[in-house]
Amino acid sequence: MMHQSQTAIRILLVDDHQIFLTGLRLLIEKEPDMIVVGTASNRAEALALMQEHPDIVLLDLDLGNESGIDFLPQLIKPEEPPRVIIVTGVPDPELHLRAVRLGALGVVLKLDPPGFLVKAIRKVHGGEMWLNRPMISTVMTELIHARAKKMDSEALKIAELTVREREVIALVAEGMRNKQIGERLFISEKTVRHYLTSVFDKLGVADRLALMIYAFQHGLAKIPTADPQVERTKTVLRTS
Repeated sequence: MMHQSQTAIRILLVDDHQIFLTGLRLLIEKEPDMIVVGTASNRAEALALMQEHPDIVLLDLDLGNESGIDFLPQLIKPEEPPRVIIVTGVPDPELHLRAVRLGALGVVLKLDPPGFLVKAIRKVHGGEMWLNRPMISTVMTELIHARAKKMDSEALKIAELTVREREVIALVAEGMRNKQIGERLFISEKTVRHYLTSVFDKLGVADRLALMIYAFQHGLAKIPTADPQVERTKTVLRTS
């Protein structure tokens, strides 16, 4: 049986509505792999509870007289920072995007089904992002526009890639796992791993998420676009 205090995902809740906090705690603690290590209703309480070393912070943006976005950077300053998911009733895409720019890795609306939040916690804890597709596109576009000064040296790195390595990169950017890539390219999963090791070394990236961002920045993969038929499609950046 899981020793919860040692292996569970440690979660800090930050919201100024006590009823919502109580319901959120009950929802989370039904999950065998999650534990709430503290609840806070304002900046001072949230920063004080960082000593509990949460893995995930669920942060509301509207805290009455305060805004969660104002102290979000302080939450992720520790040497081993928690991963922040915005949980908000404020339907303001620009505000959500600002939070992501400041370091949040996910956005969940309070109107979303409870299962969305539980899934978002697991995905973000696992090294992924939980954002809707239009926001992913915006973030990636901003990263592309910020690349200009590094292009010369990066162009040399990219020139070293083989055709097959470029194919693997494009499929990683589509969210495919190694087995799926192997099936698409008719090569073994072991060979896919060898290609990825070579790609990581040539491009100087550490993992799949970094590779995806690099690919979008440098035109090695297409940025996902919004599907007009789906109001809130969730896009997950896989890192494994």
